[in-house]
Amino acid sequence: MNMKKIIFAVLAVLTFGLNACYDEKMEWNDSSYGNVAAKDLPLGLQEAISRYEVLNAYTEFKLGVGIDFNLYLTDETYRNIVNQNFDEITPGNELKQDALMKNDGTLDFSKADTIIKQLKATGLTIYGHTLVWHSQQKAGYLNSLIAPEVIPSPGESMLDVNALLDNSFTEWNRNNAGGITIVEGAGLSNSEPAIRFEVTTAGNEWDTQLTSPNIPAIIGHAYRFSFWVKSEDAGQARVSFAGMENNYPWVNGGALFSISGAWTQITYDEVWDNGAGANVPFRATANNIKMAFDMGKVPGVYYVDINSISVIDLDAGPAEINLVTNGNFESGELDPWTTPNLGAGIEVSEEAKYTGTYGLKAVSSATSKNEWDLQFQTPEIVVDKSKSYTVSFMIKSDVEGSARISYSGFENNYPWTDWDGSGGKALFSTSSTWKEITYTLPTDFSGDPKIKISFDLGKLPDVTYYIDDVKVVEEQTASSAPRLKAQKAGPTIIEKTPEEKKALLEPVFINYITGVATHFAGKVAAWDVVNEPMNENGTLRAGEENLQSTSAFYWQYYLGKDYAVTAFKLAKAADPNAKLFINDYNLESASGSKLDGLLEYVNYIEDNGGAIDGIGTQMHLNVNWIDTVSIKAMFQKLATTGKLIKISELDIAISSESNPANPVAPTAEQYARQAELYRAVADLYTRIIPKDKQYGITVWGVSDNEKEHEYWLKNDAPCLWNADYARKHAYKGLADGLAGKDVSADFSGELEY
Repeated sequence: MNMKKIIFAVLAVLTFGLNACYDEKMEWNDSSYGNVAAKDLPLGLQEAISRYEVLNAYTEFKLGVGIDFNLYLTDETYRNIVNQNFDEITPGNELKQDALMKNDGTLDFSKADTIIKQLKATGLTIYGHTLVWHSQQKAGYLNSLIAPEVIPSPGESMLDVNALLDNSFTEWNRNNAGGITIVEGAGLSNSEPAIRFEVTTAGNEWDTQLTSPNIPAIIGHAYRFSFWVKSEDAGQARVSFAGMENNYPWVNGGALFSISGAWTQITYDEVWDNGAGANVPFRATANNIKMAFDMGKVPGVYYVDINSISVIDLDAGPAEINLVTNGNFESGELDPWTTPNLGAGIEVSEEAKYTGTYGLKAVSSATSKNEWDLQFQTPEIVVDKSKSYTVSFMIKSDVEGSARISYSGFENNYPWTDWDGSGGKALFSTSSTWKEITYTLPTDFSGDPKIKISFDLGKLPDVTYYIDDVKVVEEQTASSAPRLKAQKAGPTIIEKTPEEKKALLEPVFINYITGVATHFAGKVAAWDVVNEPMNENGTLRAGEENLQSTSAFYWQYYLGKDYAVTAFKLAKAADPNAKLFINDYNLESASGSKLDGLLEYVNYIEDNGGAIDGIGTQMHLNVNWIDTVSIKAMFQKLATTGKLIKISELDIAISSESNPANPVAPTAEQYARQAELYRAVADLYTRIIPKDKQYGITVWGVSDNEKEHEYWLKNDAPCLWNADYARKHAYKGLADGLAGKDVSADFSGELEY
């Protein structure tokens, strides 16, 4: 058969098949368009495509492309395609928060400035993507601001960390001294210190290693080792031991544990035993044990909170339970203690601490002379009449002082106690040295076993007292002290309220938007100010809290519905000349709910003072399920808004699977369907959206090359150029849609075979 006839027959079948399959589903409402005009078939489809001009020759509005900037810099063919065919660039990742914000919350524009300079040198304009989103955020840093405050319980751990707290490292062994330092203010509470491990090259776990001093242990006892850790980037590390049954235990399926930008607690109290086929308690085999932080496997910077490092004997006696609420004042507040007589002042203060962060400071007045002239009281304490209890606390004063303890709930609320060994008396002396006062509670309860303890410090004038670690604990006997399999009292965890979280995050939100928009003013022509704010049902995407996330962070969860109002106000104030867009995907959904919800939100933002220039519809489509009836309806609704309308991320997938396991091998018919859908989208946009409201169309990606699709539409073929940068049938489709006609109808000439 003549080659011309073969080509004609194949294309005729494709054309008929496509129209037959899609007459009902794809209502283009444009009878003038065919895949290839019959008179042009002898030219061959590829020959026709090769004779098309560059894409932006077919439209007057901005034609944009989302790019991989590394490819733009390193691949000349890719760069030439971008420069020749498009007017505007959307950097795929380089203007998102994760790229612009460092792990300490500061902004770094050095890489982005290089990108902007390169692109503007070609005459291309820049579309900023994106100021506010819920993904690719610096979530590790943001979560660190709102994470609960973790205050280790004083004295609970067998491991002495004072040599880390004072930066002496006495008896701690650093195998890489240059890479292990103490950093103030880098710990869990943002005010406490952390160990910083800097690993510059990949190596062995022990290449960057910190080993603890000897920890006294009892052979056969089970121990719990725990600490909190984070890293500047994703990393891995392990802990090894000496003197334990398994010195290289596996945790969560491996010896290495993963670390992220969010604080994570690592705990070793059970380890895998191959013989038992199960986890077993982690037991000592020596009278001295050690733990080592082995951080050298993966390059990065790691932090271990010093005060969270804990080693606990799980087979020791029962946990000490303090019946005094807030007895160590580590809440930072006096509540629920009461102050019958304030004297010259009573406050919780860091200055007054014996252990932990806070203690109680009480000052007697210049005229103070009675014990009760300076007085504060514990909350109510419920005790058991059948048991004995010990009261203890630490106290000192700036000058020599005199104090007493009184009670409520006993027959004798002012018992005399021989505090100093000099005979019975109610008062005890204090000095500038910390002193422990301890005694056994009386048992002459006057009624219900509910008591209070009063600290009566007013006997002498102008004395400042410091009190900490107030305890009432049950006295233990051999018969009442069974062996426990539980942890002793854990750290105090203070959750932040929603109001506190908002107060911490709002300045970061404001400073970020203002800082970025101001820096790029005059360089970035337009911004996605708010990206993907809506749920599919048209409600606002509130999101949720995930303190372990290193990417997803939902601003609207913490700042409320007005977060977008604030964002648009800030962006407009920072760069009045930039066009400001709100952007979302799946607005072409047949239900219309998401689009309706977005338009309602646009009205809400503007009713509350935010100015929105345009609406972006992403249009990530698929040849297997999209119909143009809903696309047309979307454009018709958008056309009534009076806003600039932009197709912001157009691509058309071929596979019906999301990220198929193997690369697709599209048929000629599938490529033809893809081309027709590209054509229809451009045609509907140009015909329905008023010309003065057509901001433009941005296609998402250049080619089907796997380098562009490592994460997005992996193994698919959604773009206008194939993996070898040859124009696809889709190129012709988009060009025809932009031109409003079959451009190849004007071609003439025949091929020789």
